[in-house]
Amino acid sequence: MGEKLNIAVVGAVPPSRSSLNEYGYHFIGALLEKDEVGHVYALSDDLSDGTYASSERLTVIPAWRHNALGNIVRIWRTVRSLDVDAVIFNAQYATFGDRKVPAALGLLTPGLLRFTGTTTIVLLHNLADLVDLDAAGFGGSRMARAIIRGGTRIVTRLILRAHLVAVTIPKYVEFLASEYGADNVALLPHGSFEQVPEPSFDLPDGPPRLLAFGKWGTYKRVDELLEAFVELRQERELELCIAGTNNPNAPGYLEALEARYASTPGIEFTGYVAEEDVPALFRGSAMVVLPYTATTGSSGVLHQAGDHAKPVVLPRIGDFVELIEEEGFQGEYFEPADPASMADAIRRLLDDDGRRRYQAERNFRASQGLPIGDVVDWYLIHIERLRAS
Repeated sequence: MGEKLNIAVVGAVPPSRSSLNEYGYHFIGALLEKDEVGHVYALSDDLSDGTYASSERLTVIPAWRHNALGNIVRIWRTVRSLDVDAVIFNAQYATFGDRKVPAALGLLTPGLLRFTGTTTIVLLHNLADLVDLDAAGFGGSRMARAIIRGGTRIVTRLILRAHLVAVTIPKYVEFLASEYGADNVALLPHGSFEQVPEPSFDLPDGPPRLLAFGKWGTYKRVDELLEAFVELRQERELELCIAGTNNPNAPGYLEALEARYASTPGIEFTGYVAEEDVPALFRGSAMVVLPYTATTGSSGVLHQAGDHAKPVVLPRIGDFVELIEEEGFQGEYFEPADPASMADAIRRLLDDDGRRRYQAERNFRASQGLPIGDVVDWYLIHIERLRAS
């Protein structure tokens, strides 16, 4: 490939708690393993706590702030001060804020960088055009939904001004081509985070432990999971671990639930989980539950469950079903926002160890089929192609 590539990645990395921080961590780690890559600049958000971790070939730079109006200028200036061959945005529609104006302004940045001569790729994890607004908590009047949809189309067109937009689900490629006439969209799968030796598919010692992991309070809610757990707890010894933090749009959500269920035995709220503690969290569980009412793209938690050979209890929602069918995962389905249906799905795995073990093995094989390092190779090929054009 000639001279080594210097690449900037815009997006959150640990110890930031912003969305997609874990994907950013593994994506950058895979970049650093490539001989073609010289230096990686991680342009992360400003942190309220923790410290940045840089190394000989990695420089972490605070370059933007959640809900700040000036992120577009700040990121542009940071990139222009660096000697980089390409910039990759690890993004979704709310990466730069949960307020409409700063979120949209931040997503102007890829187009601005392209206009000023920088090779720019956006890894877009969701497609807001296809989100069920009511289920995701953005419902309201017909006029409000129309305004949101109109704004979404504008933002999508802004994102498509990058040299390349990478998406992880095939129907996103088809939708952007048919609805926007986009010819700069590529399917680049999510990839698995870890390549590990084959684990044990036996249950961990002790009572079966359900795990839910994420940022909670909007379309990812644990209310129904807690109701299902209380129902199942009446039948058998069982534990529930709710790991992660509040979504920025839902302050106080987990704290209220923790207070409500304080007298219910077997429930643990862990709060933020440091990256080095995540593997043990998954290994100690019997299964992983994704109590979502809507989806906004591919699920990192699904892939982590596969990495650690866990069956997954999933809502019967289009993107999840499609993802499982296309990538080889197996899920135990429930109807969204239905505690009884969720309890039934969990019960089927608890009562049938052969079923549980089959799904654990299948998910592990699926997760190991396409490591993120292979996905990163495709990004490097696209970067070379774009620079040569």
